[in-house]
Amino acid sequence: MNPTVTTQEIRFALVGCGLIGRKRVKALGRDRPLLYACDLEAERAKDLAQLSPGCAAVTDYRVILADPRVDAVLVSTLNASLAPLTLAAVQAGKHVLVEKPGALNAAQLRAVRDAALKSGARVRLGYNHRFHPALQKAREFVDGGALGPLLFLRARYGHGGRKGYDREWRADPALSGGGELIDQGVHLIDLAGWFLGDFPTIDGHATTSFWEMKVDDNAFLSLRTAAGQTAWLHASCTEWKNLFSLEIYGRNAKMAIDGLGGSYGTERLTFYQMLPQMGPPETTVFEYPAADESWALEMRAFADDIRLGREPSPGLREGIRTLEIVEEVYRRSGYPVSNAPLSTERPHPASRHFP
Repeated sequence: MNPTVTTQEIRFALVGCGLIGRKRVKALGRDRPLLYACDLEAERAKDLAQLSPGCAAVTDYRVILADPRVDAVLVSTLNASLAPLTLAAVQAGKHVLVEKPGALNAAQLRAVRDAALKSGARVRLGYNHRFHPALQKAREFVDGGALGPLLFLRARYGHGGRKGYDREWRADPALSGGGELIDQGVHLIDLAGWFLGDFPTIDGHATTSFWEMKVDDNAFLSLRTAAGQTAWLHASCTEWKNLFSLEIYGRNAKMAIDGLGGSYGTERLTFYQMLPQMGPPETTVFEYPAADESWALEMRAFADDIRLGREPSPGLREGIRTLEIVEEVYRRSGYPVSNAPLSTERPHPASRHFP
């Protein structure tokens, strides 16, 4: 395989035709051909294939991997199948965009990393929150030095579940790898690392407070960089009213990002500029009421990874470190850490559904 695609057209295939898979196909747009839609449920694959002219519906992912026309694979399945399918694709010389968290455990992602180094395949982790406009604006402020040296970060992310939530696949550790921490909490860990860097010091705990399930429904983390900057994070599925809140504190200013659109409320960034005399800050509010374009922007970044032969960010390095943090918190809290080995014997492309 030539790891760098120099032509304008990159040809994709999708494995997992649930709600997230459908978002991925819509994010491709008309300029990026989808050759295959794969799902264990043939009707679901056929239904999604109709969104892209010339797309074939299949139930066996091996058909995709055997087709030399396919340059890249989008993997949108249950957590238990993410790493096996990604490994199989990478070994077949395909680039991959895999949904977060990418695997059940960090060891699985390390195996994918080793295979990708051998084949030259690029693997991007699907942390689309980085591409929300408020987060992009926040990154612009940080990179431009508007906040001065960063001090700490505080974030909350949660929802309230729904009737029967504790009987869905996310409540089964064999399919999910854990609960709220590995579901929404990994977004917070990824964003915290994006702004502050690596966290050699990990503290915190996970707990099951409300739902009758074997996995956590709340997680509280305190992460510290080598320079002493702290990320204080809370992920919850007992929030009842959907919530996203990220605050970034610098020596000269503070930013607050609230909402993600939809049920999480209008996405906005509030910038608080410290004045020379201190006291009440100068406040500027940016609102982003438009439709969520983060999926399309992430897809564009993945296509650029392939064309330019660059290392994706977030990629396997970030994905591995995020899962290492998850595992450490689960160990401290008495939850079993998944030790499922990585095998491509029978990865099941069951579709991934989100409410």
